Amino acid sequence: MKLFKPATCLLVAAVLGTLPFASFAADEKMMDNSALMQPVKSVLDHYLMIQAVLAKDSIKGVDENASAIAKAVRGDDTKMLSPDVATQAETLAKAIDLETARVAFKPLSNSLIKYLADHKAGIGAYHEAFCPMAGASWLQTEKNIKNPYMGNAMSSCGEFKN
Repeated sequence: MKLFKPATCLLVAAVLGTLPFASFAADEKMMDNSALMQPVKSVLDHYLMIQAVLAKDSIKGVDENASAIAKAVRGDDTKMLSPDVATQAETLAKAIDLETARVAFKPLSNSLIKYLADHKAGIGAYHEAFCPMAGASWLQTEKNIKNPYMGNAMSSCGEFKN
């Protein structure tokens, strides 16, 4: 019986000692989930469509997806994303060629990367990549680099930052 009592105490201490960590992990998960609620999830989905199209040296659908981003941000009563995101998306929607679209894609990418970092959201789902040739970052979900700034010429140019 004497051995049972110290072992029980150790077990209870071990379980109680992990509770704060379990609670912290649960808080992190809740923060992650709430930061990716609508309209943020919709914005990121449209953003990823734009990223994929630009990586293929096209602007087909960029205007519609960028307009959808602006509409989602402007229509959000909770103001989860900065109004700057809507303005950046509107600028991107007006791009008339691939070069202009890629230039407009940079500030939008930076804003969304900052949002995810500030809210510790999307960890493991959204990967930040950086292209030193373009001097710009972007988000993607694929595990292989799909560079929206260099397209087919250097589609794998870049590295993951997280």
